[in-house]
Amino acid sequence: MSGIVRVSRVPDPARVSEGASILQTPGLLEPHVCGIAIDVLRATSTLAVAAAAGAARILPFVRTAEAISWRDAHEDALACGERAGAMVPGFNLGNSPAEYSAGRVAGRTLAFSSTNGSRAMLALQGCGTRLAAAFINASTALREAESASEIHIVCAGDMGKTCGEDDALAAWLVLRLLARGFTAADAATEELAITAPGDPDAIRERVSQSHHGLRLAGLGPDYERDVEFCASLDRIDVCAGW
Repeated sequence: MSGIVRVSRVPDPARVSEGASILQTPGLLEPHVCGIAIDVLRATSTLAVAAAAGAARILPFVRTAEAISWRDAHEDALACGERAGAMVPGFNLGNSPAEYSAGRVAGRTLAFSSTNGSRAMLALQGCGTRLAAAFINASTALREAESASEIHIVCAGDMGKTCGEDDALAAWLVLRLLARGFTAADAATEELAITAPGDPDAIRERVSQSHHGLRLAGLGPDYERDVEFCASLDRIDVCAGW
């Protein structure tokens, strides 16, 4: 397989005007492109769990009010996500993987809005294939993406700033795509591959000791358990799409 892979990050939302596209990248409008959104802590990890639990559909929204409006207009829908790590008033579910059991989400449409993850997902809206990747389903994401001729990975980061855990997963994916014959679209993508964590222990370290990981774990035991779960490799063999 040969193709092109690139990595970018969602810009600071303060610099994105109302109604504007989050990323103005022509490649994102091409149906042959596979888009991979990454928000390891915790959106794309949570959505992997939701997909495994049988969620029927995932719809990302930037604004929480839009998610609530969609939920209210559709009988099978749940409003889900977070702001600053906490569940939004009026939502059905927050952003913890532990909340997304089959009993709660099987057969349901998830109107999902999170601080950063849903923006990364919407940045890829024009791609022919769209995948939410996390370490817990990393090998599945790789397998589903590698048949594309072009792959664009978008790291959610944190309000325009890079997050080490997102970059670590992007590097893990890029390293393996390069080994499969893909070409990095730019020097930054190629250089990122060098930083890929080498084994599950290294992944756990990169996620749990990241700034975001330490901040979340400091919020309490439930958050600490989420970080530990999100730092594990290949727990789930499905990818959420949207």
